Amino acid sequence: MALTKEQIAQRIAKELKDGYYVNLGIGIPTLVANFIPEGINVVLQSENGLLGMGPFPEDGKEDADLINAGKQTITTLPGSAIFDSAMSFGMIRAGKVHLTVLGAMEVADNGDIANWKIPNKMVKGMGGAMDLVAAAKNIIVAMQQTNPKGESKLLSKCSLPLTGIKCVTKIVTDLGVFEIIPDGFLCVEHAPDVTIDEIKAKTSGRLVIADNVKPVAI
Repeated sequence: MALTKEQIAQRIAKELKDGYYVNLGIGIPTLVANFIPEGINVVLQSENGLLGMGPFPEDGKEDADLINAGKQTITTLPGSAIFDSAMSFGMIRAGKVHLTVLGAMEVADNGDIANWKIPNKMVKGMGGAMDLVAAAKNIIVAMQQTNPKGESKLLSKCSLPLTGIKCVTKIVTDLGVFEIIPDGFLCVEHAPDVTIDEIKAKTSGRLVIADNVKPVAI
């Protein structure tokens, strides 16, 4: 069984370490805020100007003036701070963010990422992704393994305009967990009931299966 979007986020939440400053991108990454492990204290940063972002609000308790970079309503935690985007990007460019979780349209087996533009389609722009991939110490991608046409999004080379070069460290998809190594995508975990053959069939880039590959633990 392939992982749901919530399970992808839950698996990524296991990568959080105490004391981390973390930026969550638009889409699946925002769900990570709902699965922070007990005993782990992290500070979530949003590039529109917020430190101390909490989980999504309960229905009926939304504040339309309190949003993340994707314009979703959010909550704040005690001690949170709100400031302008110039200061926010100053934090990012200074390397203060320990971990960034982003969605992607394509990832190459050398760690390149394309996540902002499809030619001939209207987009709002790159947003903060270019700064985040250039400055963050650790980039994890959360995405589906294939696009709506069933084509692999794990490639030998990205075909879409790049956001960053050789910056991705790990990818969590609906089929498994992959690390970027010199030999390509290293599959270290697979979704329950997803076979290695299926992962091979849906990976276009160089793929290495870890000797100790195991099911994803959620």
